[in-house]
Amino acid sequence: MTIESILNAIIMVAIVITAVYAVAAKNILNSVIALGVTGIFVSLAFVLLQAPDVAIAEAAVGAVLSTAIFVITIRKTTKKGEEDNNNED
Repeated sequence: MTIESILNAIIMVAIVITAVYAVAAKNILNSVIALGVTGIFVSLAFVLLQAPDVAIAEAAVGAVLSTAIFVITIRKTTKKGEEDNNNED
């Protein structure tokens, strides 16, 4: 086994774990952050597959831009009382 294959396996497991957490999380903000982390791991997988152009696009759009848009939307659409109740769970 090479270091590349070990790293690839670790990244694939991390993608699955963060994606499952994004679906299973009770708090929507935690789900969005887990989805962004999943995008970062997918970018790393593309780097290991020697596709840097796709990795840069995934990092910029999938991990950063969409996560930022989701977080801003959640903050703008959540009432102050609902936000406090969500943090207690």
